[in-house]
Amino acid sequence: MTELNIKKTVEELIDTFLYAGKVSLDLRDKGLIKKIKSDNTPVSNGDLEVNKIITQKLKEITPHLPIISEETSDNKSLNNLKDFWLVDPIDGTYDYINNLEEFTINAGLIINKNPAAGLIYAPSKKRMFYSYGENSAFEIVNGKTVELNCSKNFDKNEIKFVSYSNKIKPEIEKIHKKFNVKKYVRMKSSLKFCVIAAGEYDGYVAEPRACEWDIAAGHAILKHAGGIVTDFENKEIKYGKKDFKNPSLILKSKNIL
Repeated sequence: MTELNIKKTVEELIDTFLYAGKVSLDLRDKGLIKKIKSDNTPVSNGDLEVNKIITQKLKEITPHLPIISEETSDNKSLNNLKDFWLVDPIDGTYDYINNLEEFTINAGLIINKNPAAGLIYAPSKKRMFYSYGENSAFEIVNGKTVELNCSKNFDKNEIKFVSYSNKIKPEIEKIHKKFNVKKYVRMKSSLKFCVIAAGEYDGYVAEPRACEWDIAAGHAILKHAGGIVTDFENKEIKYGKKDFKNPSLILKSKNIL
């Protein structure tokens, strides 16, 4: 798949994401039907409806690519995945079902086990992010397309990170000190990748947790906005692992050494 095709594919998906976001909010307004999955995490009819909207569109425009979604078992047993989609229809289901705002809709395109494109929409915040290549990461703001640059607001004396918890674990605190982090705020969904890509925050650190569909879209967007994504050993993050589990994670602006 050429870069031109990737650009066209991503741009074809934007309206689908905006529509899926509207559906997610409409269903929440009507009252969600919720249940607990076998892994003890919540899911709602909103998650499943958004998954249906996104995956149907992906099958229509890229019928040759397998889709791996958090909410279905389809294709999860395939071996040697190289080119495929990773979908998390609602990242931050807890926020979604509790009328909070940070939940996101996500699709990441993986080519040769690397993130090639990403789309993330935060419906409650009306923030739509997408990318399809180096220096090609964008946010739609008031109907206008704005290029993302993770370094634009960087201040080495006021380094700000996001964290999935208010309680910082010792191994993460050690990395915060290394990077001279002055303050952090809690943010649970993939929106953390986007605010770093937009230069609103400077980084994020996590021990091994969550799954590939939680990070693929954000990885692409941040990387294409000039950010750096590695594990604790400074190794690249690859996709298509047998269990789809994430390694440790460091997201940061390229200005942080």
